[in-house]
Amino acid sequence: MFHRARAAEQSQDIGTNTSNNDTIGDMINQRLGRRDFLKNSLAVAALSSVSLPAMAAGTPARFTFKEIEAGSGPYHHVAEGYDAQVLMRWGDPVLSGAPAFNPTAQSAKAQELQFGYNNDYLGFIPMPGAAQPGRHGLLVVNHEYTNEELMFAGIGVQETKEAAFAKMTKELVDIEMAAHGGSILEVRRDEKWTVVEASRYARRLTANTPITLSGPAAGHERLRTKEDPTGRAVKGMLNNCAGGLTPWGTWLTCEENFSYYFRGAKDGHPEAAKLTRYGIPGNMYAWGQFYDRFDVSKEPNEPNRFGWVVEIDPFDPTSTPKKRTALGRFKHEGAAGIVAKDGRYVVYLGDDERFDYVYKFVTKNKVNTTDLAANRDLLDEGTLYVARYKGDGTGEWLPLVHNQGPLNAQNGFASQADILIDTRLAADALGATKMDRPEDVEANPVTGKVYVALTNNNRRTAEQTDAANPRAVNRFGHLIEMTPEGEDHTALTFRWDILLKAGDHMVASTNASFHPQTSKDGWFGMPDNVAIDSRGGLWIATDGNSPSKTGRADGIWAVETEGELRGLSKHFYRTPAGAEMCGPFFTPDDETLFVAVQHPGETEEDFKGPPSTYDNPTTRWPDFKDAMPPRPSIVAITKRGGGRIGS
Repeated sequence: MFHRARAAEQSQDIGTNTSNNDTIGDMINQRLGRRDFLKNSLAVAALSSVSLPAMAAGTPARFTFKEIEAGSGPYHHVAEGYDAQVLMRWGDPVLSGAPAFNPTAQSAKAQELQFGYNNDYLGFIPMPGAAQPGRHGLLVVNHEYTNEELMFAGIGVQETKEAAFAKMTKELVDIEMAAHGGSILEVRRDEKWTVVEASRYARRLTANTPITLSGPAAGHERLRTKEDPTGRAVKGMLNNCAGGLTPWGTWLTCEENFSYYFRGAKDGHPEAAKLTRYGIPGNMYAWGQFYDRFDVSKEPNEPNRFGWVVEIDPFDPTSTPKKRTALGRFKHEGAAGIVAKDGRYVVYLGDDERFDYVYKFVTKNKVNTTDLAANRDLLDEGTLYVARYKGDGTGEWLPLVHNQGPLNAQNGFASQADILIDTRLAADALGATKMDRPEDVEANPVTGKVYVALTNNNRRTAEQTDAANPRAVNRFGHLIEMTPEGEDHTALTFRWDILLKAGDHMVASTNASFHPQTSKDGWFGMPDNVAIDSRGGLWIATDGNSPSKTGRADGIWAVETEGELRGLSKHFYRTPAGAEMCGPFFTPDDETLFVAVQHPGETEEDFKGPPSTYDNPTTRWPDFKDAMPPRPSIVAITKRGGGRIGS
């Protein structure tokens, strides 16, 4: 079975990190014991005893909702006593003048005015001066990528070697490009949530939106192209996955798998080895057939202009977004931040590929709390660090700074710009710890802990198994909890532990570790996005669960992190067939949880028939009309009668 999400998963299996740096598996082995530790029937209990530190007895459960049954089917499901309202669907109007969605008469012009495809990260920003901040605000949305086989009638899967994009036309490519990027929506809750029509804040960003390159790498010769000889102006943003919101009211959106969009021969390319380290060209789209900038043989520097964190002012629809090069170039999953003790801003970052790294960025200057506009270029100056995890449960942040250690001209880094453009190679040189697909990294503002979602790594061989990593193939991933030294997020050292190892903890061979009271529905695999509610509660969204892997669809799980119940997980929301769960985000009052349902209707891995297509999807959620394909959508979850989510 072939479709884009699975192809993307397979491409991440390859892993482009050929360095000899330690892996997180090596560190877990040193952290938790000898090779034959956990070889007996007490494996799961032993691991839990290490991962679950003793705390005060009698800690009450934070999450008291009745969990749902795990499974898979054409519909979505939410916990008893809650409503899950479809708020926005692919093709719904965003800007004034947008036509009604007609899937058989699509155009780029229409799509530029309509809600884009595959909504991922969501962020809710209360409207300044709102009487009820949790009921009126702006919702910012990433549109990560497109599935041509589900978007267009009669097309089918195009990125296979056999199809070779034969049915893709320039008109279809233009629609795809318009469906990327992001949306800004004004939303309000009365009896239910609605999108405010003709809002002055409404905006669509696409793969062609003008964006400024800023920070230390801006203007560098490696960012210059025929179209932009200044190296400071780029068209669009690509594969925007997760993100973050800043204290000064801006939206950080992250370019992840930008490699997919490039094609062309890299033989003779001046940076062929560097392209390989970033998986370029990915050859998963036909864009390079019609636009030279996506062909590396015709525009060799264009790939260097993608893979950045983009900052957007959602309250000014005329503002030009900025790619903040100081935060490095790699396959960014998210950019969640926290204000440190000394007032500086710290952004945590994951590079979503097997054997790649966890990063953080610390601003040079403090957040100005009295003049928010003064922070607009705060992210252009600061220090980027990469994490090294040690076997004794400690870790250190290694600065990616020119002329420190091996980061010098002799080793290929002639300037700070080179380090930022080639962040992966610089981190290789510093000996950072190779991780199992680090996706979302979030700091808990209540407890100060930092959570790293490591989705999976099926490249670990039997020879690499160890006492604390008995799974030769880590199909299910795990969660790491980090504690900054002195509770200071600018500190250069930290402590770390495993919160849980995902998978069915009731099957000894998986070596999963959840709290023993976690039910058959409460465990999950492939943790991806992390959300933290206003009380410090941890919520996990997953990517990759399917009947063949886990007997369940993706969804949302709530996880206890403290006391005797630490590691207890409960199932809260379940996606329809073929969908990935993305973008969980709470309103400030915790009375609404927004979630993003991405690529509903894709072929699940255990499906025995032909690949899912526009004409024959695995579900037609959310419309369930024969003439309507499945549509990626935002869902607003609220509690009947009011109250906090999770209670």
